[in-house]
Amino acid sequence: MCGIVGYIGFREAYPIIIKGLKRLEYRGYDSAGIMLYDGKDLKISKTKGKVSDLEERSVAEKTTEGTIGMGHTRWATHGVPNDVNSHPHLSNSGELAIIHNGIIENYEPLKKELIKRGYNFKSDTDTEVLVNLIEEVQKKENLKLGKAVQVALNQVVGAYAICVFDKKNPDEMVVARLGSPLAIGVGNDEFFIASDASPFIEYTSNAIYLEDEEMAVVRLHKPLKIRNIKDDTIVDPYVQELQMNLEQIEKGGYDHFMLKEIYEQPNVIKDTYRGRLLANQGIIQMAGVEDNLEKFLNAQRILIIACGTSWHAGLVAEYIIEEFARIPVEVEYASEFRYRNPIINKGDVVIAISQSGETADSLAAIKLAKERGAFVFGVCNVVGSSISRETHAGAYTHAGPEIGVASTKAFTTQITVLTMIALRLAKAKGTLSNSDFHRYLQELELIPEKVKEALETNDKTKEIAAKFKDSTNCLYLGRGYNFPVALEGALKLKEISYIHAEGYPAAEMKHGPIALIDEHMPVIVIAPKQGHYDKVVSNIQEIKSRSGKIIAVVTKGDVQVRDLADYVIEIPETSDALSPLLTTIPLQLLSYHIAVMRGCNVDQPRNLAKSVTVE
Repeated sequence: MCGIVGYIGFREAYPIIIKGLKRLEYRGYDSAGIMLYDGKDLKISKTKGKVSDLEERSVAEKTTEGTIGMGHTRWATHGVPNDVNSHPHLSNSGELAIIHNGIIENYEPLKKELIKRGYNFKSDTDTEVLVNLIEEVQKKENLKLGKAVQVALNQVVGAYAICVFDKKNPDEMVVARLGSPLAIGVGNDEFFIASDASPFIEYTSNAIYLEDEEMAVVRLHKPLKIRNIKDDTIVDPYVQELQMNLEQIEKGGYDHFMLKEIYEQPNVIKDTYRGRLLANQGIIQMAGVEDNLEKFLNAQRILIIACGTSWHAGLVAEYIIEEFARIPVEVEYASEFRYRNPIINKGDVVIAISQSGETADSLAAIKLAKERGAFVFGVCNVVGSSISRETHAGAYTHAGPEIGVASTKAFTTQITVLTMIALRLAKAKGTLSNSDFHRYLQELELIPEKVKEALETNDKTKEIAAKFKDSTNCLYLGRGYNFPVALEGALKLKEISYIHAEGYPAAEMKHGPIALIDEHMPVIVIAPKQGHYDKVVSNIQEIKSRSGKIIAVVTKGDVQVRDLADYVIEIPETSDALSPLLTTIPLQLLSYHIAVMRGCNVDQPRNLAKSVTVE
């Protein structure tokens, strides 16, 4: 949600900020704005629409000069998307400017009090309330900007990542975070501020990630000062070396980031198990698991919490962990878990899954689980993210930056990590025979090459997409390990093509969804040779008898389903437990091609954001 970019240094700020905002477009937004200080005045341009619209307006309004500035892409919460509600917002005096990601929940009483004190408001946003509150504190208590921001933030309830500039003190910016990510890039006599490191990766490889309830005063030619907002203690900055590079956040010749990321999966799956999976030696070694092996082995149950695609990966993990390690597993939506007073026992293991490591509901669920005595293990992609810092231990997926809003490589790398965890626990418990354990290790090592082979279905999948691009509804069916893949396939189609789609266990079709099937209803059936193949064949026959259009994902060489289906996409053979890593590939491609053919914005689908950092 919302993208923040700021710069203070010796370079022209405008190109840095505009380029940074473009790199944050994946976060989802409906309007954009920029502020530059030219040594005399604050120059602001903002508009509903895209960053490209902001570029045109900035040039027309001559707001492109200055070595200090801030930019913002807004996801509307308080107030409709329009020019006025776009950020940055100014205080009543016109001397303070702010950009903000998050929600100020108590903005209404604060606004009423400020109105009583003579403040006027131009927008409908909670953010304009915050900048005027800071100004009121600053004037009333005669405080410098940093202290005024600290005092004001102690009066607000909600979530925020903010950047504030004061025209009276033009050599500094103040930033703070609670519940929304914020990174500071540290260069030579310059600082960069952003929601993540992608806007400043070509300028510096050194970054500081603020923790919750931390703020920093960023000054030219002076050391960075970080302090705790609540207790005012000084915090020593922890400078991290960035793990990403510029090439990773560019399209690399692909039409869309999503397509690039689909095709990266053979390499990133290999990166995920590199150094962890030693198939020839019969070894899985994951430091986060090894250091806490007894906690896993003594757990009465494992709770998995996640949202969206990560939740689907958790469902796959439920099947795999219970099958291999014989430990009971429950999978929860983090957004429900945090509010339903869940039963959590000391000794429970909670696995939190998140691509970004910044999902607000997952972070809140983690904190709840920790408070109740659970051991919390994180599975995430972004090094230094909030979840990686908040959990007791964890494992990175090493998928590299995922820019497309629709997760693809995040899903397969999460399943890879969770499969390795299940196999390691099974080995320790003796719940898998040695022969089966070695067989699974060897098969997992072969998965990247088999994903490459599955990607060769692209042309066939594109042909099928052309047949169904104008559909209004679609049904996805799978059984066992591939039921979560059906859910994931339906989600992919919904979020990027805007076609209504639902995923079901194939056997549940008779309990309602079969009523929807007619000659206009495409039904995607995941039917690999292993698992519940005969049962799925029966389900396909039921669809066929009702004139449904069947698209089947089958194991290479399949005959029985081929004779029944209207269209067939073949994947390589693998074990039932590992099949989701292959069956999901053609579903990703199908959704991608349908969305492109419908003229949809594949990388930035409407109303969606990559990382949901507010409730």
